[in-house]
Amino acid sequence: MSEGDPRAARTRARLRAALLAECAERPLEQVSVAAVVRRARVSRSAFYLHYTDAQALAVDACAEVVRDAVQALHAWRGTPDPSRPPPALTEFVEGIAPHSALYRALLRPGGSGPLGELLHHELRERSRTERALAGAPAAALVASAVAATFAGVLADWLHGAIEATPAQLAAQIWRLLISLHRTALPS
Repeated sequence: MSEGDPRAARTRARLRAALLAECAERPLEQVSVAAVVRRARVSRSAFYLHYTDAQALAVDACAEVVRDAVQALHAWRGTPDPSRPPPALTEFVEGIAPHSALYRALLRPGGSGPLGELLHHELRERSRTERALAGAPAAALVASAVAATFAGVLADWLHGAIEATPAQLAAQIWRLLISLHRTALPS
């Protein structure tokens, strides 16, 4: 099956849904490939056509969350208001809170881990591209700082190192990121 094959897309969707259902009942470390394929009603060989292990499936299942985070951070136009984060950012943080155990397994303190790497890469590239298009100085440097700050703060909040409600965290992240973008850096 090729990547563009609708059957492959359906199989991956079933596997992602099965994994999320399993993770609602137990930590990711306790979720077996056997349990996922049984719940998804697909064969083990079909699983291994698409994923190397349950963690690879989990990262894929959470990749949409990464895209949502990147969109949420860029869901504003004009001059950003530091006192009001974009509603999409608050909705994003509120949306991951109920699944925090799964995200903690993939996004380690400080922002590392497989989901942290994906989040950092996607956010850095989006931020760098937008800064470059706007002619903003130090596009690569600020984009890296934005990505590291967001991934690190989000991960630390998920792991309990930062105490805040989802709305408070969204507001705090927003102010940090605006500060990074406004920092005057020499070219």
